[in-house]
Amino acid sequence: MKILLLSALLLSCMQAYAQTPEQALKAKLDANPAIRADFSQTVTDINGKQIQSGTGTLALAQPNRFYWHLTAPDESLIVADGKDVWIYNPFAEEVSVLGLKDAIAASPITLLVHRDKSTWSKFTIREKDQCFNIIPKTADTGVQQVQVCFNGNKLASLSLDDTQGNKSHFALSAQLPLAKEDNEMFSFTPPDGVSVDDQRPHDGQ
Repeated sequence: MKILLLSALLLSCMQAYAQTPEQALKAKLDANPAIRADFSQTVTDINGKQIQSGTGTLALAQPNRFYWHLTAPDESLIVADGKDVWIYNPFAEEVSVLGLKDAIAASPITLLVHRDKSTWSKFTIREKDQCFNIIPKTADTGVQQVQVCFNGNKLASLSLDDTQGNKSHFALSAQLPLAKEDNEMFSFTPPDGVSVDDQRPHDGQ
């Protein structure tokens, strides 16, 4: 009888301390609060046919700093500096700048460096093996889901499924902790002569 009571007590304690998928994802992200890595990108269409590939550099730093630089085949850059998100297309000579919350709604990948409770509540988190699916609760984001996969606590890959059926997969390599000098990656100033589309909310709007 004592053994049964002890087993029931241990089971109750385990259940009380079991992590939700959201808590488990946050714990893994918190184990690597500032990293940089190279990535290889593969984009497939709704039929699984590859329609694009590329390479670049990714950096994440809590809180609210994100760097994504596609260097090939065509250059593009996304920088979250802690307050705003800059999206730069060198070929078109255009820059868009959004407030952080609006950018998260457009691309849940930036949720990885954001800890605002009300923002996380807008997503459903599902866990399978060492992968987590981040699914928007509303259908107006243009993103069906983001999948984040780990090797232990090390971030291994990211995938993004859009509402058109396309999947963008990013396999990470050469991952390192962020050095002090890498903080410059999270600062962006629009180059001279480019068109700037400022979509940030302003006072009185």
